[in-house]
Amino acid sequence: MRDSRETSLTKAFVCGFPIKHSRSPIIHGYWLRQFGIDGTYEAVEVAPEKFADFIGALKRSEGFSGGNVTIPHKERAFELADEPDELARELGAANTLYLEEGRLKATNTDGYGFLANLDDRVAGWDERKDVAVILGAGGASRAIIQAVRNRGFREIHVLNRTVARAQELADRFGERVHAGPISALAERLSGADLFVNTTSLGMDSNEAMEIDFSPMRESGLVTDIVYVPLITPFLKQAIGQGRKVADGLGMLLHQAVPGFEKWFGQRPTVTDELRALIVADLERH
Repeated sequence: MRDSRETSLTKAFVCGFPIKHSRSPIIHGYWLRQFGIDGTYEAVEVAPEKFADFIGALKRSEGFSGGNVTIPHKERAFELADEPDELARELGAANTLYLEEGRLKATNTDGYGFLANLDDRVAGWDERKDVAVILGAGGASRAIIQAVRNRGFREIHVLNRTVARAQELADRFGERVHAGPISALAERLSGADLFVNTTSLGMDSNEAMEIDFSPMRESGLVTDIVYVPLITPFLKQAIGQGRKVADGLGMLLHQAVPGFEKWFGQRPTVTDELRALIVADLERH
């Protein structure tokens, strides 16, 4: 006979392949304790060839209310959901799944997390919305381009080693988005209000190229979605040049907020205490 307490639990998850690096269980565990919610949030490693079966089991589950999806499953999660929302449909990817009335719904909160982080850490960063420069045209760049466009930036330049990939994103996200090669970086940074690195350059021990941020507006902001290390090579360069910067950790924290609310019925806030908890974990590892 099952424990009655077990059947009353509200359960959520994060799945990916690999998944052991995820800090999401720490984030959601903190909020569950804060609200005193009888719930769990666990990391589940699911290989790509088993992901469809995992989603099928989720749709039949009485225990799980939903969960997060990370690399490499975001596109497949979108395809397998019963009702992806408008954000997920445009991106062709979902990172947040939730069950409602027996149907699996999907959204993408990466763009929300990106903007909420900047709003939280750099007040007034978007007072000027003329030009944004986004480095990289991989999967991580899609939600950033969408978010920056939706915030109202007039021009968005996506620069990538393979220009064809950047052009695909320009075609996807509309006439305000322009593709270009990395060699055009200095030119596109001229007068820019925002620079975003969406590549893995600078992550862990990866090398990063030197960038001169001086052509940007004096009020311009440099940010990076990489958060290991917290101060990436690009941010270090920008700080040395007297530029405002925002690290990428807040994006991880803020993107988790809408999912927690859908699964557990309470809307959490990102606090300095939570941020310090994740920073401490990053430093231990």
